[in-house]
Amino acid sequence: MNWEQLLSLKRFGDTNKRLRKEQDETRLGFEVDYDRIIFSSEFRSLQDKTQVIPLSQTDFVHTRLTHSLEVSVVGRSLGRKVGVKILEKHPHLQSVHGYQANDFGAIVATAALAHDIGNPPFGHSGEKAIGEFFKTGEGKQYQSQLTDKQYQDLCDFEGNANGFKILTQNRPGRKGGLRMSYATLGAFTKYPKESLPKKPTTHIADKKYGFFQSDKDAFVDVANELGLIKRSNDHISFSRHPLAYLVEAADDICYTIIDFEDGINLGLIQEEYALEYLSKVIRENIIAENYYALSSREDRIGYLRALAIGALINDAVDIFMDNEDAILNGSFDCGLLDKSKYDAQIKDIIKISIENVYQSEEVVDKEIAGYQIINKLLGVYTAAVNNSYNGTASNYDKLILTRLPETINFKSDNLYQRLLSVCHYVSLLSDSKAIQNFKKIEGVTF
Repeated sequence: MNWEQLLSLKRFGDTNKRLRKEQDETRLGFEVDYDRIIFSSEFRSLQDKTQVIPLSQTDFVHTRLTHSLEVSVVGRSLGRKVGVKILEKHPHLQSVHGYQANDFGAIVATAALAHDIGNPPFGHSGEKAIGEFFKTGEGKQYQSQLTDKQYQDLCDFEGNANGFKILTQNRPGRKGGLRMSYATLGAFTKYPKESLPKKPTTHIADKKYGFFQSDKDAFVDVANELGLIKRSNDHISFSRHPLAYLVEAADDICYTIIDFEDGINLGLIQEEYALEYLSKVIRENIIAENYYALSSREDRIGYLRALAIGALINDAVDIFMDNEDAILNGSFDCGLLDKSKYDAQIKDIIKISIENVYQSEEVVDKEIAGYQIINKLLGVYTAAVNNSYNGTASNYDKLILTRLPETINFKSDNLYQRLLSVCHYVSLLSDSKAIQNFKKIEGVTF
């Protein structure tokens, strides 16, 4: 792969290329991508979607929105730092093509901003709940009418693939979706493969899938434009866009450190653990008198968090540059932080977060409720949509259909498309909206 192609400013839906040296510096294409995501309804709904603590009423606990903004900030720093080094190593990118270090930061920041835009309500348990509906629930009845790959899309419903759909799908008045640049779409796609076969290799790009069968042609178009390396002749699979490694690292840094911080602020993890675990990451930068001068727990934890994030950013940049050749030829097969000199400390922090936060009573109870809510919504909506298509809709089905949005096509002649449209609609619901819809279906109107 080469950086000239990988930094493509061509927008999804364009017929011609866009040249960097012809860009308006006050309105750079990569920055337009960022703006379009910020102003999208799908991004705004993240303010009421679970990050770790579902439906928390505590002010300082992160939602998907605040998490995404923080990942974007970290991604911008990663991208800019890498951009400086890439331009030093490949000066023609700047002298001939006009690329700047901030371009790398803008691409990574935008892809990071959107990295959770396709996630359903109730966190990752929401993805699992949609999958279970088709694997073991009412949705299993459709298996014989779908291709293996279509059925797998539903059984392993993937927020990353749903995010690619949001960014690229056509709908009335919005041809080409949000019309992202190809570079941003490439950096966004952490898993550039289709749903089957599952994990054909141990390469990080094969861990999950990144697009639905409905969007495979769109992804192949993006991959070819960017010059991503084809990894299989048997199924659709490509190498990662190099900047996808930085998006992933930004997410890994934030959920490792900030979920840990949330756990401490909630009282689920003792404050002493913060100094014990984080000091091993920041020992070269911490100023003890500054730390002990802080009077509140939140300020002390915030100080440690800021230093830890900075240390991990610098480490990830070094790993990226040390492995740039392997990343460009597609042979770098793990996440950047898997090579971190702080790997042991990261694993310790994640372990204590799993035990004390992710498996806490509050989190588990809300995930249980989320399963029931999503299962009920999918059952009612798929029945109404399919009964309407088959001409057997009951009065109840017709009432349900009046509450579904006109922006999503539920009337396709293709069963897979209808089912996916229902899943897509449910995925766009905020936590509160999903609960509200559930209550209406259950007859609770107050």
